[in-house]
Amino acid sequence: MNEKNLEYLKDQLKYTGFGESYNSYLKEKIEQQIPEFKIFHKQDFGQDHAVATLHLKRSDQSDMYFFNKYDLHLKNEKTDHVAKQTFYMGKGNNITFKEGYNLLSGRAVNKDLTSKEGQIYNAWVQLNFKETDAAGNYQINKFHQNYGFDLKKELARHPIKELSNDQDKARLIESLQRGNRQAVTVTKEGSDQRIFIEANPKFKTINLYDHNMQRIQSQSQKEKNVQQQSVTAEAGKKTQKQDDDMEGAPKTNQKRKKQTKQSI
Repeated sequence: MNEKNLEYLKDQLKYTGFGESYNSYLKEKIEQQIPEFKIFHKQDFGQDHAVATLHLKRSDQSDMYFFNKYDLHLKNEKTDHVAKQTFYMGKGNNITFKEGYNLLSGRAVNKDLTSKEGQIYNAWVQLNFKETDAAGNYQINKFHQNYGFDLKKELARHPIKELSNDQDKARLIESLQRGNRQAVTVTKEGSDQRIFIEANPKFKTINLYDHNMQRIQSQSQKEKNVQQQSVTAEAGKKTQKQDDDMEGAPKTNQKRKKQTKQSI
């Protein structure tokens, strides 16, 4: 048995978020030289039930085993809906178990990714639940650094107490980058309130929730909505004016035709 390969797989499972409880099972299967086998991992997140199926396979050219991918099924007890996605393990693009859960929950995760050319770049990734590929996996939207979402800037718009301490601020940002919905304390009208926040790179903002997980619309979001409504209204006025001009044009032409006919 390839001991280095076994230790590598143990570390890979551990740092991908599946812990160390499968080490004995992993060793047993590798000793038996089984061509391929699976590991089933279950975990609850509140009322959400997550089940991951890990796929491990021996190389055709050597005695080495590889952890190629894991299938993740997520069931919400309230809606009874099951969402599923396959996450592939590759150089620089691995999605941890917790990140996979957050992605299937609709949240975004910040990752350092590796392009096909081997270049490392940073982006927020989020599943597009409206589109799937040929294998049934949800398409992945990527919001690169030049997209314009600045998490620190958006956090600064809110009276979050954790931002006043550098260590707490760093932990908060790291948690949000992993896709977590994080509890924070905000000061409003002289009193502290506990709310939950999550990153929303697609709309370049952060989502806020009360203790019942109901969305809260912040002042900055209200201002953005007002601006958007203003832009939409202005665009509507321009469209209406263009329509009016187009409607007037044929009438003018008809009048000219009548005048020409009368002169003849």
